[in-house]
Amino acid sequence: MTQTHSSRPLSVLVWGENRHEQLEQNVADLYPDGMHTTIREAIEEHLGQAVSAETATLDDPEHGLTEEVLARTDVLVWWGHAAHEEVSDDVVDRVHRHVLAGMGLVVLHSGHWSKIFVKLMGTSCTLRWRAEQDREVVWTVNPTHPIAQGVPHPFIIPQQEMYGEYFDIPVPEELVFISTFSGGEAFRSGCTFRRGFGKIFFFSPGDQDYPVYHHKDVRRVVANGVAWAQTLRPERTDPQLLRYETDDFYNGHDYQGAMEN
Repeated sequence: MTQTHSSRPLSVLVWGENRHEQLEQNVADLYPDGMHTTIREAIEEHLGQAVSAETATLDDPEHGLTEEVLARTDVLVWWGHAAHEEVSDDVVDRVHRHVLAGMGLVVLHSGHWSKIFVKLMGTSCTLRWRAEQDREVVWTVNPTHPIAQGVPHPFIIPQQEMYGEYFDIPVPEELVFISTFSGGEAFRSGCTFRRGFGKIFFFSPGDQDYPVYHHKDVRRVVANGVAWAQTLRPERTDPQLLRYETDDFYNGHDYQGAMEN
């Protein structure tokens, strides 16, 4: 599993479950080409020629997440909700391995309960929620962070589902945004993590019943998150346990196991 970085555009894959758009007319009306397409367009709008973006969906062969596709992907963007359990465990293991080896991951909205996010976090990733039209105010708590650049403080999403604490995740490495709602709830809505060589950004706005991914500031945050999540390394390799001889700082040997070494 190798990948070299050069002057080529950032390779981004936007993965969408694409079930609500097929089954619910109101969602299809908001996102006639699917939420994944709207998210991809937001990334292209802000990153321009610096990015090469594709989409994949749950119903594609291997969910569109083959070894070949992941090997060329710098950053994977994930939106899922109604069909988390339909995602193959083998595919989740494959994505997990690529994140540890350096692929960036941006997890959106109800992707908090996706198999891949739960596996990477090691917690239940449960939260408090209210599925009613609500007003979300997104506050920047880390204004110098790259993901916050060009984002108003605060910005308001007029129609959104409420997500509230307690959010069962590990303590974020960086907290970029918090959100408040009309019921008085607060939520850690923009968080970063690192797992292995991979960088992860979770951003909560994006319920399928509202035009959240058409919101100009949400679009900016998603694009900023993609740009931030790239890991710059000469090649993509798994973290390894290597054995080194005394005074040899450079030439590690593969570890085959206690009895073999």
